[in-house]
Amino acid sequence: MSNPYKGLIDRINRKRPASEPARHARRAFQRRRRRFSLSVTVMVLTFIFLFLPLIFIIAYSFNESKGGQFTGVSLVWYRELLFNSKNLWVSLFNSLIIAFSSAVVATVLGTLAAVGMNWYRFRGKSYIQTVSFLPMVLPEVIIGVSMLIFFSGIKVPLGFFTIFAAHTTFCLPFVFLIVLARLDEFDFAIIEAAHDLGATERQTMIKVIIPAIMPGVLSGFMMAVTMSLEDFVITFFVSGPGSTTLPLYVYSMIRYGVSPVINALSFVLILATVLIAFTSRKFLKTIAASK
Repeated sequence: MSNPYKGLIDRINRKRPASEPARHARRAFQRRRRRFSLSVTVMVLTFIFLFLPLIFIIAYSFNESKGGQFTGVSLVWYRELLFNSKNLWVSLFNSLIIAFSSAVVATVLGTLAAVGMNWYRFRGKSYIQTVSFLPMVLPEVIIGVSMLIFFSGIKVPLGFFTIFAAHTTFCLPFVFLIVLARLDEFDFAIIEAAHDLGATERQTMIKVIIPAIMPGVLSGFMMAVTMSLEDFVITFFVSGPGSTTLPLYVYSMIRYGVSPVINALSFVLILATVLIAFTSRKFLKTIAASK
């Protein structure tokens, strides 16, 4: 049986001839692609500058010798990393605990601050928002010294708690900014609809606002975890005896020469980071598409 709408469908799917301006623009674009492009050259050089050191780290993690000369392929440094690097794994475990705990607190506080800043109107709002961005623009040395003076002034012993508090403090503005950017795209008519249906502010927050801004919240959380894991300067000032994190331990090792064990650990962290990045990217896209 023939489809009565076949003629209409064929007419819709029929490729229309491009207009003369469109054909001219396409030819001009193709001619520009064949020429030298400064933007493409800069992009390629930037990628080389960023990823070439990583390639060297990965290559030398399989180097058989400890020196700078490549003598052969071996897994000896991975075996050394797995079985003879207890202090290195302890420092990595310390970094993970501090990173995830401070990121959770910074995410909760930053999300609530962003919602409150976007939802309510009060005196001094613009000044508070400006001051909250100061930890993002101030040098880390100033933040580290100021926190060291603060903890010494209130007689708090340096250790894991001071590192946790410092990381929470400088990660919070980044979470606040990311969630606030997500809220700028939020349709507040949904909140009015929830109130019309009898929802309280608490129910509106939990069942409407938080699910809608969840991609921004997760992005802020991952940003906070990354910044906490890689921080050295602030951690150096506020750390105490027995609270060594991975950046501090690596710094203490390279003072006496770069060990290939660090190269092996770096390759493992690169693989873990790439896996988490691609997995979370797909997860965030799924959440954003479902909203």
